Amino acid sequence: MQPIVLGPNMPAMFYRGDGRIDRLRGTTGHEDRPEDWIASVTARFGSQTDGMTRLPDGTLLAEAVASDPSAWLGAAHVAKYGSDTGLLVKLLDAGQRLPVHVHPDRSFAAEHLASPHGKTEAWVVLEAEPDAAVYLGFSRDVEAVELAGWARDQDIDAMLAVTNRVPVSAGDTVLCPAGTPHAISAGILVVELQEPADLSIMLEWSTFSLPEGEATLGLPLDEALACIDRRACPPDRLKELHGRSLNSGIGSLLPDEAGAFFVAERVDTQVSRHLSHSYSVLVVTAGSGHLATDDGSSLLIRRGSTVVIPYSAGSAVLSGDIEGVRCLPAA
Repeated sequence: MQPIVLGPNMPAMFYRGDGRIDRLRGTTGHEDRPEDWIASVTARFGSQTDGMTRLPDGTLLAEAVASDPSAWLGAAHVAKYGSDTGLLVKLLDAGQRLPVHVHPDRSFAAEHLASPHGKTEAWVVLEAEPDAAVYLGFSRDVEAVELAGWARDQDIDAMLAVTNRVPVSAGDTVLCPAGTPHAISAGILVVELQEPADLSIMLEWSTFSLPEGEATLGLPLDEALACIDRRACPPDRLKELHGRSLNSGIGSLLPDEAGAFFVAERVDTQVSRHLSHSYSVLVVTAGSGHLATDDGSSLLIRRGSTVVIPYSAGSAVLSGDIEGVRCLPAA
């Protein structure tokens, strides 16, 4: 198998983008689409195939992986995780502030949503306007009745007032563990790594004209809110959730605790041209060149290219002047 350059996969969402994905990828026609689901074996919640990646021959990536998991993922991965890639990568372009929301962890997802995955995620910030920020965790302990009241009344100001506002700039990396209430401000483009599940429970839905039942994934409100970590997320914890800057060195970018879910690596051919032998997803953020694999094939890639690399392609070597983010499942 050889690496495959993927086209845009941008399902309609309830919030808007600002054209940053098209500008990065050199495409047109998706200016208001805020997400590109890359190498996705995950369907949108409630859908059969919406959001899933189709390969150039029309085959769903999920079907291709299921038909030959060892070739795609490697024998060691299959022995530990089966044919589950364990990874969804997105480009996310916040054209407006995202709602305050939360993703359940694996335990809650299994018990309440019949899903083997929760949704721990991480952000690698590619672009950020000067006043951009993420909202991450509560600044103080919040009582269950207080939280439920905010949600029922849709008191957005109260929610935001008690959620840590964390300024971000291009190059920042942040881990958002499942259960952590969060939002992303307008003016940000990120590479997002996450568990392969589309599970978002909204604390804020009125701003985006979402029905309450859709906002809570069909769960009663009190049951849905039980997935939220209501404990204070103090400055020391916020510091632990920051990884290494995309603008320094190469190698692992995220905090160590992310390793149980996924790995993000900085790629820069000025420092190293070699990619280790693994299933992975490469997002090229700058430059152009070639990706060559053990079988002698060579693939032209450039700024905006998104590439899925099967395990059986072997180790890879980059040539040219390329920068990017490489995303891998947990070891």
